[in-house]
Amino acid sequence: MSTTESRAENLDAATRSRLIETNGIDIITEAERTAKPRDLFWPWFAANVSVFGMSYAAFVYGFGVSFGQGVLVALIGIPLSFMLCGVIAIAGKRGSVPTMVLSRAAFGVHGQKVPGIISWFLSIGWETFLSIMAVLATATVFGRLGIGQADEARTTKILATVAVAALIVVASVLGYHTIMRLQSILTWITGAITVLYMILTIPHINWATVSALPNAPVQSLIGALTMIMTGFGLGWINIAADWSRYQHRDAPNRSIVFWNTFGGSVAPCILVIYGLLLAGSDQRLYEGINADPVGTLATILPVWVLIPFWITAVLALVSGAVLGIYSSGLTLLSLGVRIPRPAAAAVDGVILTTGTIWVVFFLGQGFLAPFQSFLITLGVPMAWAGILIADIVSRKKAYDEASLFDAGGRYGGLDWVSLGTMVVASVLGWGLVINQFAEDAPWNNWQGYLLGPLGGKDGPWAWANLGVILALVLGFVVTYLARRGKIARQEARA
Repeated sequence: MSTTESRAENLDAATRSRLIETNGIDIITEAERTAKPRDLFWPWFAANVSVFGMSYAAFVYGFGVSFGQGVLVALIGIPLSFMLCGVIAIAGKRGSVPTMVLSRAAFGVHGQKVPGIISWFLSIGWETFLSIMAVLATATVFGRLGIGQADEARTTKILATVAVAALIVVASVLGYHTIMRLQSILTWITGAITVLYMILTIPHINWATVSALPNAPVQSLIGALTMIMTGFGLGWINIAADWSRYQHRDAPNRSIVFWNTFGGSVAPCILVIYGLLLAGSDQRLYEGINADPVGTLATILPVWVLIPFWITAVLALVSGAVLGIYSSGLTLLSLGVRIPRPAAAAVDGVILTTGTIWVVFFLGQGFLAPFQSFLITLGVPMAWAGILIADIVSRKKAYDEASLFDAGGRYGGLDWVSLGTMVVASVLGWGLVINQFAEDAPWNNWQGYLLGPLGGKDGPWAWANLGVILALVLGFVVTYLARRGKIARQEARA
């Protein structure tokens, strides 16, 4: 073994054994790039094996689809959405930096702040949502165990909020190597208890009731497909490269895409399909999931398994939130906030904790619908992901990593084509979606202003969520066609 190889091994061993990761948005050194494509399976699987995936079945049924249509939506939408994450993960391997820093190649070093701010808000929102779900599930489970009086319930929620927030913040502050180790452990725990849950609840499935559900028109099918894609892979797309930047440079692109797609989608496909069987069999379960997505699933379990179920459900939700907080901290740094990465994760953790307390103790479950309405609205500007994917597939050479931090470098300060495309795609997208929580969030009823020719806000296409797909596809197509020449000139400067 050469002296250089020995030094690299020693450096990587020291990095992995360090309690707190010190890397922020800086370029990952060659010595630290020791991960293999199959390592990507663990964070993606652990974050998506949550029983919360079963709750999506109720959301799918909300579009009026049949069981068969729901299965089709799950088997197409979930893998496709995570495959897009895999494409962005390729850029992490090529560029050695987080997703939102890589997006500077498409938007410019300063222009990246526009999608960066939207991405940061979306990440914080989803992480807070997962934290709220963990606390509400705790209250429901302990209520079934007899700890449900007013004072006891409040104490339970307080302790749950403290514990959930502490787990999320501590793990995200410790960083990449700790998270990767934790995720590989959580995978086995959550996977085992989830299988046990499915075995115990099989008697609740009524195939006659499920199979009798009528088919919905194509518009509803498209709406359900868009929702499932947004709820799974597209919801993670802004952090996909954060976990691949430690990959060897010579790792095959197809392997990066495969392990992202397989790790992220295999559990949700099974969980959503099983959830379709449960929710389609029991109207009360279907209605309860919309108020308390995870806790309601515990109401059909025998008492003896409630504690294992609760532990598993909370750990799975925490697992997803940890990935999000870690990456939202990196996004905060990419916006120009000059603090260490652990401090950025801690800042986002404080915001998450504050939001959880506000909802759980002051606003209650009635806040969930407006909160989801807000997140759906932020989903349309995810058109920036289509722009970034087009930029990635158009590039043939490695990134000029130094230029990602220099507005005077290869990628410039502002890319007006990308920024203009994102704005136009978002405006068109918002015009083709509606506020699905109109009664609970009337302040968000301004959307859908382009649905007139399609029957208006009450027409058959209103719930199809066409705007989300249009914005994403338009961002990709325009960028791929309009920026190919510029990308070629950039790479010619190498």
